[in-house]
Amino acid sequence: MDTIKIKDEFIKLGQALKLAGLVDSGVEAKIVILDGKVKVNGETEYQRGKKLHNNDIFEYNGKAVKVLA
Repeated sequence: MDTIKIKDEFIKLGQALKLAGLVDSGVEAKIVILDGKVKVNGETEYQRGKKLHNNDIFEYNGKAVKVLA
């Protein structure tokens, strides 16, 4: 499982997808989230602005990434 390191208390899901290199742009992040292709902690997430905190795990396209603060 990959990890991303954040400096603040949280990161928004769309930003996290870009930071992890799973999407190329905010527009692409919005599309895959609205299409129900992204999971956060095992649950399908439809909010691009969903706040991810330390130890949250998001998944897209068969890859899981853990958020570390």
